[in-house]
Parts: sequence; structure tokens; C-alpha cells
Amino acid sequence: MSMRKRLSGHRRALALSGAGVLVAGGLVALPVTAAQAATQCSIDYTTNDWPGGMTGNVTIKNLGDAVSSWNLGFTFPNSSQRVQQGWSAKWSQSGQNVTAANESYNGSIASGGSVSIGFNGAWSGSNPKPTSFTLNGVVCNGSTPTTPPTTPPPTTPPPTTPPPTTPPGEKVDNPYLNAKGYVNPEWKAKAESVAGGNRVSNNPTAVWIDRIAAINGTPDSSSNGAMGVRAHLDEALKQGAKYIQFVVYNLPGRDCAALASNGELGPNDLPRYKAEYIDPIAAIQSDAKYASLRIINIIEIDSLPNLVTNTSGQPGGTAMCDTVKANGAYVNGVGYALARLGALGNVYNYIDAAHHGWIGWDSNFGPTADQLKAAAVASGSTVNNVHGFIVNTANYSALREPYVKITDNVNGTSVRQSKWIDWNFYTDELSFAQAFRTKLVSVGFNSNIGMLIDTSRNGWGGTARPTGPGALTSVDTYVNGGRVDRRIHAGNWCNQSGAGLGERPKAAPESGIDAYVWVKPPGESDGSSKEIPNNEGKGFDRMCDPTYTGNARNGNSMSGALPDAPISGAWFSAQFAQLMQNAYPAL
Repeated sequence: MSMRKRLSGHRRALALSGAGVLVAGGLVALPVTAAQAATQCSIDYTTNDWPGGMTGNVTIKNLGDAVSSWNLGFTFPNSSQRVQQGWSAKWSQSGQNVTAANESYNGSIASGGSVSIGFNGAWSGSNPKPTSFTLNGVVCNGSTPTTPPTTPPPTTPPPTTPPPTTPPGEKVDNPYLNAKGYVNPEWKAKAESVAGGNRVSNNPTAVWIDRIAAINGTPDSSSNGAMGVRAHLDEALKQGAKYIQFVVYNLPGRDCAALASNGELGPNDLPRYKAEYIDPIAAIQSDAKYASLRIINIIEIDSLPNLVTNTSGQPGGTAMCDTVKANGAYVNGVGYALARLGALGNVYNYIDAAHHGWIGWDSNFGPTADQLKAAAVASGSTVNNVHGFIVNTANYSALREPYVKITDNVNGTSVRQSKWIDWNFYTDELSFAQAFRTKLVSVGFNSNIGMLIDTSRNGWGGTARPTGPGALTSVDTYVNGGRVDRRIHAGNWCNQSGAGLGERPKAAPESGIDAYVWVKPPGESDGSSKEIPNNEGKGFDRMCDPTYTGNARNGNSMSGALPDAPISGAWFSAQFAQLMQNAYPAL
């Protein structure tokens, strides 16, 4: 895999002297009036440029009295400069004059507070920075105005232009390589509350942003944690971590084929998804304070493959999947997330690509790759915003099947004819991930994309783990006797009985694989065993009920789920104890 470069623009710091302000590297004299006493601000304006285009990031800092609404104004120096798409504000442009008014959720800025907004734009010839900004009609001069002394004290140094801060630099090919991962202190505390949990509690796990409230933290929630996105990023800096993982998980009509992880947004809530969910996440992640961190976003688990496998005409087809396919909620939501987050120089996006037991058949394999490509180029995104893909977060598929190979046959009969494999072309996640990577490149993704495999719950160790091939009586006895994945059916996905921790997080373990990761934090429930009222939009799915006898999607088999499980994302200590007991490699 080759090095991919994406250079971040220089961030301009403000230097103040009397009534002057340094903006984008130039010293501009600005008048001071009495009207400015109440409204004062400083502006940090940066761009990431490429030929003909740019992504602009603007941070407004309120140095005056608190405001309940705001309107930012500035003028582009070049008549070719245009705002094409903006976020976290209502953007408009007339000629070279640009305005950005607050959204409903970010109008209030306390004294000393700040808000970040941004846009994608176009230009030709040159892309100079604006030299003056106004907030609510008052020129931003960076400080409360004072009357400067006639003669400065002899010790006062002359104002100078500060050097720009060092940009994040090149985007590395593999963000996990030679890098310390962030350990979520909330998950660590839960893991250590279970006997023996300290053996694994220092492994990096992902932080799930599964609703709008989770962006700023949800102390009253029964699932996930109280810390918000910024709090986790601050903690990552304190830990000296090099990378941190977030799961971006709140699509309109989320999890259209199941109920356990339904979300708060309806199928037609794409505008809310953009303005109230993705834009605020991007605003936080774009803060220059976090430029040294490799921010890894796992984009919308368990989503796009549903548009191939769970729409009309498929055994698992649902009306909700038909709806979000028809209205473009998933495709445009994922595309928007990729465009907004991928524009940040230190951010790496990995899209969920299901698992081998879902799309390993030819009828699903190619169409899913095409569906992923369609989303990657939707809503202003390009494939350059996709660093790679992740498999197995929404499942328990074994990393390797050492005793069952897809090329095996029993008395001349292919193992693909067994009930377990059911004509699939893959038996495990590693072989699938490597093959699917090749397919993704063939449909137009960059040749240096990397794959992630979630190994948090696919160890399948313990006393039930086979030590050799099954009996040669038939393809079924051979496969069932030798497969390490001990589920009743490969379609079972909820809190699986007998599962164990898999390979610990590890960078570059195999060709084409960026890392083994624990994106689904071990011990966090897949869904409740019975209906549990909650205010997070999470429903009850019978696949999480241990008494359920199944449906067409799991071959009308028992669910294999553990009893007494809480809602999706909530801590399930009994599951965590089982995962440690059946870990492979063993603890």
C-alpha cells in the first residue's frame, strides 16, 4: 500500500496591537467605535486548498458580551471565490460578500465561548484569505477596545507576524501502525468491574456516537457513556494517544432490517442528520487542538448492505429498507458524513462493509461493492474521503476457520453444499476481507485502501473449540465438526451464547488489513432480550430473545442469544464474563 498525502492548510493565529488585528497573515488597521464595546470577537479562518477547490474552517470566538444569535460577514478578495456548500451555519453569498447566520442549535455564544463553522468552496487563479470579518455588523478586532498610549513603553516589543502553526502533515497510509490507541476510561471502568477484566481493560475500543445527545455527553443514559466527543478527545491528548476511534451511527431510519438498534431519526430526517449530528461532530473534530490525533471514524455500522440484502424481493426484505433506499437517506447520509469528515486533514473514514455471512454470496458481493461506491460519491463526496472499510462489527464470524476451507470436499461433494456454508464463497472474515478489498478497488476505490476486522467477539475459544476437522461422513458432519464458529446459524447476530474475545487489537496483521480492532466494545449489549422502554429509540428484536425460533434470515433456527440482556449499547456484565472465559487466544 502506498502513501497517501493530504496536506492541511496552515492555521492563522491572531496577533493584537491596540485597535489592529492580524488576520490570515496580514496586519489590517480597523477603526474602533463605541458600538464595539458589547460585541467583540476574534476569527480563525483556515482553508485546505487543492486546484480549484477548498474546504474552509472558521472559528468565531466571542470576546464581548454573550450573544443569543449571530451573523458573520466577510468579503472574498478574489471575485472567483465561491461558497458551494456549508455546515453549522446558514451560508449565503452575494457577489464577493459572504454571510453565515447561526443554526437553531448554535446561536448562543457565551462570553469567552466559541463556535466553529465551515464550507466547501471553489476558486480560480488564486485563493487569498479575507482580511476583515464582522459579527452582528461589528468589525472583529480581537479585543475589548482601549485607547492606546501615545508612546508605547520602551519595553514593549513591536508587533510581529507570528509564524503559522505546523500543519498535521501527511495523511499516513495506516493510522494504526506504530501508534498508541485511546483507551476509553468509561469502558475500562466497566471492564474492571467484572472479575479478571483488568486483563483486557487497557485495550483501545471505539466510542459510539449513537444519537445527537451523545455528541455532548449523556449522563442520564442507560447505554454508552456520559463523556461527549470533545471530552474523549481531550482525554486522548492526556493519555498521549496517537489515534482515537469513533463510530458515527445515527442514520435516518437506522438499522432498517432490525429493531434492536433502531435510532432516534425517522427515515425522512436527513436534514437533521446533517445539521444536528454530522455538522457538530465535524466542528469538534476540526478543532486545531486535536490536530496531532489520528481521528478514525467508523461510518454507519449495519447500513448500506441492507439496501442490497433487505429490500423487496429478498428473504429479509422490510418496508423500512425499501423506504430508505427509495429516498436516498442512507446513500446521501453516508456521502455527507464522508465529505464533511473526510475534508479534515487528520481524519480517517472507514465504511462498514458487513461480514462474510451476509454478503459472501455472488448475488450480494458485487452489488454491495457498487452500493458502497454510490454512497462514497454522493452528497459532494469522492472516493478520496474513504480510507478503508471495516467488517464483522455487527457479527461474530470467526477470523479464521483452520479446519474448514472453502475448497474442501467430502467424497466429491463441495463443502459449499453444507447447511452451514450454504453456497457461500467464504468461511471466515480474513479471507472475505482480503477478497472484498480487491473487489472494492476494482469498482473505483483507491488502490491503497485498508480493511479493518472487528475481533472483539469472534474468538470462539473455550472447551467447545474444535481441535481438528469433523468426520468425513458427509459435508455437514465435516463442516459442523470442524468449524470454530459455534453459532447455530451464521445469520445469528445478537449476544451470542458461547462467544469469546478474539485477537487483541493489532496493526497491520495481514496483507491488506490495516488492523484488528475492538470497535464493538466487548460487554456492550447488541439488544435487549425482552422489550425495555427507553428514550433512545431502541426497540426489541426477537433475534435477541433466547426463546425465538427464527425467521427466513437465519434459516428458521433458534436465535442463540443470551438471556437477561439490556438494551443495545448498555453494559452486559454476564456477556463480558463469557467473552473472557472463551477468549481465543486465551487470556
